[in-house]
Amino acid sequence: MDDVVSDDQGGMLRFERVLDAPVETVWAWLTEPEKRKLWFADGPMDLHEGGAVELVFDHDHLSEDDVPYPEDAIRWKGVTSRERVVTIDPPRLLAMTWDGGKNGVARFELTPEGAGTRLVLTHTGIGDPGHRKGTAAGWRSHLAVLAGRLSGHPVRDFWKLHAESMKAVFGG
Repeated sequence: MDDVVSDDQGGMLRFERVLDAPVETVWAWLTEPEKRKLWFADGPMDLHEGGAVELVFDHDHLSEDDVPYPEDAIRWKGVTSRERVVTIDPPRLLAMTWDGGKNGVARFELTPEGAGTRLVLTHTGIGDPGHRKGTAAGWRSHLAVLAGRLSGHPVRDFWKLHAESMKAVFGG
């Protein structure tokens, strides 16, 4: 798993992963709610510039095992985020607002790499350093779930993975 590259001055996070699936398959996992909910969040996405994106977070779908929410995370169950598509070029590029644009833009770029896909996620415009670290841990965890789903090795316990990501990002 590649670690995050962060630019503390510009509020930027960058992740790179080589995923075990062709670009078209990865695109489907980014854009189709039934697939996206298995690694990130459910909800419809209007696939055009300016299109509405609804992200419904339910981490019960992320673990292979039946793993309950930790007490400090239960408040996030069912939270819905309403975003907008900023840029789209199927199946290579998708960028959307984050926190209604208050915390920048998440941009996914897909390029073929052998039989797989190189995914570059760049999240810009996250002003608060603490929020940036929390977002980094979240993206790190969710991308690991995506990689596991695509390789046939799903994550058994998302919350354990997320705790490891928090340690990696915050130290300790």
